[in-house]
Amino acid sequence: MRVLVTGAAGFIGSHFTRYWLREHPADEVIALDALTYRGTRTNLPADVPFVHADICDADVEGVDVVVNFAAESHNSLAVLDPARFFRTNVLSTQALLESCRRAGVRRFHHVSTCEVYGDLALDAAEAFHEESPYRPRTPYNASKAGSDHAVRSYFETFDLPVTITNCANNYGPNQFPETVLPLFTTRALNGGQLPVYASKDNRREWIHVLDHCRAIDAVLHDGVAGRTYHVGTGVEASVDQIADLVLDELGLPSSRKSVVADRPGHDRRYLLDSTRIGRELGWRPEIGFEAGVRDTIRWYAANRAWWEPLLELSPIDESAWATR
Repeated sequence: MRVLVTGAAGFIGSHFTRYWLREHPADEVIALDALTYRGTRTNLPADVPFVHADICDADVEGVDVVVNFAAESHNSLAVLDPARFFRTNVLSTQALLESCRRAGVRRFHHVSTCEVYGDLALDAAEAFHEESPYRPRTPYNASKAGSDHAVRSYFETFDLPVTITNCANNYGPNQFPETVLPLFTTRALNGGQLPVYASKDNRREWIHVLDHCRAIDAVLHDGVAGRTYHVGTGVEASVDQIADLVLDELGLPSSRKSVVADRPGHDRRYLLDSTRIGRELGWRPEIGFEAGVRDTIRWYAANRAWWEPLLELSPIDESAWATR
């Protein structure tokens, strides 16, 4: 089978590329990435066929499966440059879908997020399920919602065999150091403060990136075309709890935390009902949250050469919201 992975040099895409090469060595994998600031070529094996291109220009002739990770994905940057997110996440996804339709691709899998549903109250008893209405609250969330709708439309209108996964917050090695866990870890390792949002009790559901890769594998092999699958663990943690885990693992005091203003449109809580993927495909998460987070913190401590050159590339200062 010939598999094209878009966004392959990013965090989740690169883990998935390496996972697929390891688990399905008979398949041919092609990695495609535009190498924007969060895409790092060194995340990928040197010998994997690599195409430096935007997904608008992807050559999908002869490809059996496309797994689409390509997206602008940082909520804070979307507040500053929303047009960038709608161009990449909606218009470019539609262009890729059209290329796949014309080429007769056998499966188009689209990787989405829990954030398309909006947010939940901190004391809410329910979780988002696959039929929950989309109520995105930020430009990033809305752009991902738009891409999901485009994917579904190509199934309903053109019979393109698509699947979608909406996933909880991912963590793990090789994540660009502007996302919360690597941001806190690299700041702590460099002697800095950990910028905790004022709404420090806001919660996210967390999943290790390798569990996410396994879930996509299950969907690609046994998932039903046209169907959406939620990928979550049921394990929630606040930004304050993440900061405390980092400080505890590194043996640092809680005084290293500092409070910063919330970004505009900051969601309170996400939680997915992942019953379907377990019931239909037999998938379950395997990596425990605290053990996985501590392993990730230790990876950053041992791999300064990977993340130090990336620190100056992020266009976001999370402490700047109070001045805007």
